[in-house]
Amino acid sequence: MPLSEEEQRLLEQMEEALAAEDPQFASALRGASSRRHHKRIVIVSVVGFLAGIAVLMTGAVLAVTVVAVAGFVVMLGCAYLALTHGRRLTEPDLPDNVHPIGKSKQTSSEQRSSGFMNRMEDRWRRRRDDF
Repeated sequence: MPLSEEEQRLLEQMEEALAAEDPQFASALRGASSRRHHKRIVIVSVVGFLAGIAVLMTGAVLAVTVVAVAGFVVMLGCAYLALTHGRRLTEPDLPDNVHPIGKSKQTSSEQRSSGFMNRMEDRWRRRRDDF
């Protein structure tokens, strides 16, 4: 049975209070293994980006358009991976095996959008109740 909005809000407040009260404990709960995974992907992506530059320059020097385009595609893909996984390094997440009660496993973008939508719904309700 899912938690009500009020219960979810209280649970989030308790989590924030715990993180503020004991930052070492909160950092211990954060996903160190997922951070390591994202950090590895960022490093490999940066190396791939540099390799893409080398392939692009090789294609340009040899006047082989296909090689130059392939280098550009490699650069583009590696830049995308590095940026998306680099952003995930800064997000405070729980490890994969630990989930707060009543919360489903959502991606960070789903959590952000659901939080945004909840805030907008709350504002709408308050405006409607005020009139």
